[in-house]
Amino acid sequence: MHRTNIARMMLWLVLCLPLAAVHAHQKSANNADAPGPNLASVNAAVAVAGSSDLVFAKNADRSVPIASVTKVMTALVVLDSGAPLNEWLVFQKRHTPAAANAYTRIRVGSQMRRSDVLRIALMSSENFAAYTLARSHPEGFDGFVEAMNAKAKELGMIGTRFVDPTGLSVENLSTAGDLVRLVNAASKYPEIREYSTTDYFRGQFRQPRYSLSFGNTNSLVHRESWGVGLSKTGYLSDAGRCLVMVSKMNGKRVVTVLLDSLGTRSPMGDAGRIKRWLDTGATGQVAKAARQYAQDKNAAYNAMAHSTTAALK
Repeated sequence: MHRTNIARMMLWLVLCLPLAAVHAHQKSANNADAPGPNLASVNAAVAVAGSSDLVFAKNADRSVPIASVTKVMTALVVLDSGAPLNEWLVFQKRHTPAAANAYTRIRVGSQMRRSDVLRIALMSSENFAAYTLARSHPEGFDGFVEAMNAKAKELGMIGTRFVDPTGLSVENLSTAGDLVRLVNAASKYPEIREYSTTDYFRGQFRQPRYSLSFGNTNSLVHRESWGVGLSKTGYLSDAGRCLVMVSKMNGKRVVTVLLDSLGTRSPMGDAGRIKRWLDTGATGQVAKAARQYAQDKNAAYNAMAHSTTAALK
């Protein structure tokens, strides 16, 4: 179970995150067995929208890679910058190599309006789009990443650290509890609500002139019964399948954060189990493979937490 990568993440926690975040990680087991739904996701948090008080928590203080969920913070920084959304941005060749596979259909040198670049970064998790948003920031790429961390600090996200705007880096870390705070903050921006829940979009580029179709990476946005008001998925091999979402559950707007699931459909299944639990109290069942995956990941994290604690003494 990727013990080398988990060890690297734990070292990053010790070196780069506030000490309080390390303590929070050590306490994560306290809420690992909280009564609630059975979930495939290794880490999770559920809250009524607008509140940071968790209705349900599963390892919600554990700092882990969050993959493209990062792009929610990217969107906040873009909108906070005040840069005009109708400005045409140039998709420049990356100035540093991507940390993971950064396949894109977008042509280097072409242009697109900032609003549409932000839309495809959120709805379709387009990595070149997220990179271009940061590269076009008034303070430059490095200034953009600094602004991401400053915003996290402002929101009280003490277990969070960003090193890139796309989520391709395994060193982008956060906790399920922190991401509830982020989603609540992002929900105040109508652009993020609209762009992240767009079903389909035909993006228009110029120089050269061409168009591309983009679809939403969260299948639940297509289902009216879910009333999804904000959405972002993510995936890296080290992060597993991830989902943050605001949706309608038991007559309320609910923030759901699901981090590190085994399969493509696992976060959607977990969202359904959470919804049924809130409606009926039913805890649901998880497939054997997903349960084993979660057990292995928890064992690896706990072993590394003990090793890190011993090293600090």
